Amino acid sequence: MGIIPTSMTDSNNLYQLAVTLLQQLISIPSFSKEEDRTADLINEFLQQHGVTTHRKLNNIWAWNRHFDPAKPTILLNSHHDTVKPNSGYTRDPYDARIEDGKLFGLGSNDAGGCLVSLIVVFLYFHDRENLKYNFCLATTAEEEISGVNGLELIIPELGKLDFGIVGEPTLMQLAIAERGLMVLDCTAHGRAGHAAREEGDNAIYKALTDIEWFRSFKFPKESEVFGPIKMSVTIINAGSQHNVVPASCVFTVDVRVTDAYRNEEVLEIIRQHVSCDVKPRSIRLKPSSIPKEHAIVQAGLALGRTTYGSPTTSDQSLLDIPSIKVGPGDSARSHTADEFVYIDEIKEGIELYIKMLKIIN
Repeated sequence: MGIIPTSMTDSNNLYQLAVTLLQQLISIPSFSKEEDRTADLINEFLQQHGVTTHRKLNNIWAWNRHFDPAKPTILLNSHHDTVKPNSGYTRDPYDARIEDGKLFGLGSNDAGGCLVSLIVVFLYFHDRENLKYNFCLATTAEEEISGVNGLELIIPELGKLDFGIVGEPTLMQLAIAERGLMVLDCTAHGRAGHAAREEGDNAIYKALTDIEWFRSFKFPKESEVFGPIKMSVTIINAGSQHNVVPASCVFTVDVRVTDAYRNEEVLEIIRQHVSCDVKPRSIRLKPSSIPKEHAIVQAGLALGRTTYGSPTTSDQSLLDIPSIKVGPGDSARSHTADEFVYIDEIKEGIELYIKMLKIIN
């Protein structure tokens, strides 16, 4: 399992431990739904460092040694599944070499650097007494496919959580809001008829009225971070041949929900305004946010970090608590060929996580 540091309070020891663990994780393929071996590794690693672990499928979680149910609890979460390597790779995606300050390998940036940083930060606080907050570490599966057997599966097992830190590559800047996502399958209904005669009721024309509404409607409330909700019609299908008036027109709408609304509210407003049938594929991927005034945000700002709204979706969308997305690495490198994370980013990430959490503790 690599070198076990003599002190969990030495940031250099923690950094070395994190890099070694990340290299081991990269060497093990861990595609979504196939993360059992990386779950084994994380479970063994934590147990070797005196942590009592819990497991459900490929999700591992733990609490600090001196957990006090009377105190609020901070969730530390990141994922250990990866996408499959794309065809542009020129290196072995499982060869976790360090060259010119870069640690290469599939999942190194998304979200391996964040994951191992949060794991060792959890170890830093694990044995401490008299903390203001408890810590709950959750290393989870299926994030890359928004699967139901990842974080969502174990949330009921984690108990009351007061706020969360979700580890995703943000260059250690503070994503204080994240858009939610709903994909809507809409069906406009008409009546078939012969195109040469005044027959039928053209479903395409009915759909056009609703499509124009999706294009032009402005929701009354706007997010301070993102501005308005964005709705885009992205697919349209109708008709079978040129001389038949179509009885139905099916179209798809991509809805990027902001933190000004809940998904359920947006869906209800849409259904009140359009005549087509509207079926969401899912309402699970919720918008998320945390107030700028929150102690963890203020701690980050005090350390020179900046806030922004994240356009990408993460496991944050599955949480019903205030949460912040922050971690080492750069989102622009995620899912790219020859993926890498700078080892200095990991060192900085560990140090900044600890400083932020010490400020509020």
